[in-house]
Amino acid sequence: MKKILVIEDDLNVRSIILDILEAEEFLGVSAEDGKTGVKLAKEILPDLIICDVMMPELDGHQVLEELRSYQATATIPFIFLTAKSTTADLRYGMNLGADDYLTKPFSHQDLLAAIRSRIQKHEIFEQQTQAQLNKLCNNITLSLPHELRTPLNGIMGTTQLLISDFQEMSPDEIQEMLENISISAARLYRLTCNFLLYADLELLNRDPQRLKYFPKGSISDPEILIKSVIKNKSQENSQNPHDFCFEIEKLTLNIPEEILIKITEELIDNAIKFSDINAPISVKGHKIMNRYCLEFINSGRGMTAEQIAKIGAYQQFERDIYEQQGSGLGLILVKRLLHFYQGDLEIESTPGKTIIVRIFLSIVPN
Repeated sequence: MKKILVIEDDLNVRSIILDILEAEEFLGVSAEDGKTGVKLAKEILPDLIICDVMMPELDGHQVLEELRSYQATATIPFIFLTAKSTTADLRYGMNLGADDYLTKPFSHQDLLAAIRSRIQKHEIFEQQTQAQLNKLCNNITLSLPHELRTPLNGIMGTTQLLISDFQEMSPDEIQEMLENISISAARLYRLTCNFLLYADLELLNRDPQRLKYFPKGSISDPEILIKSVIKNKSQENSQNPHDFCFEIEKLTLNIPEEILIKITEELIDNAIKFSDINAPISVKGHKIMNRYCLEFINSGRGMTAEQIAKIGAYQQFERDIYEQQGSGLGLILVKRLLHFYQGDLEIESTPGKTIIVRIFLSIVPN
């Protein structure tokens, strides 16, 4: 049985609504003023709230603001009852987060239609959210354990060999094994950092106040930074060499150095991983209107429009066809980081040929 909270200071209107709800097998709960309504909403967490706009002490708009700012009640469907129906009044309430309006006097049928429509819409939203959560959990289940075990197995297996056969090994063999341990440890460290960063960004998405804990600053020469990142990535991927072409305009960008390093690392790593062997990779940077555009261009598998639209956490495409490392966090991390630093991500691709990843950043005024 759906629970509906009615906040209405007019006893007659309140009683009529409660009678209708009872006849239609809803559980109606009422409050005679806004202050009591807010308290009840937080206590019982109804499936839907019907609230009068004009009330003494705490009006409907204030009730809605209070409930939208409280996490447990923020998404509860909310219907206003009002005798005022001007466009400005309706727009003001909708901007606060109202889901619907009923103008007094209203009919039995209008009330029920609004209630059922909003409950159904909320249920669809909940189902979609749960489906996305299930998909994320499934992606984590498929990707993360493998990505954790692989470097851990490399570290433990190589370490065990060193312990058991150290006396019989030549210095060159020991050096090679230590390098393998270092590579596996670096891979595990990056995976852990990406996982923690993604968790931080998800928390930030739900609580924008956490942005104050993220780095601030700007960078005056993106070319030096990008070339440094590429040099490190090329050394890490020495078995898969690529030529890099640069065409980067020097401008001061409104993004912290460590954030641009992280974004560049992820995009260069993807460009190397998904390029044809020995194919050149281009990085271009230039001003477009009042923003700075960085382009990362490579030839290889590319992405379909459907894959671009489905970019998400722990999402790897065609892993059953191509053997590849990675947790599937790279692009979604880039997308999230750009969002919080007023940037944008754009992907243009021809499957099987080329892919261009563009990021747009704000420029520090002269």
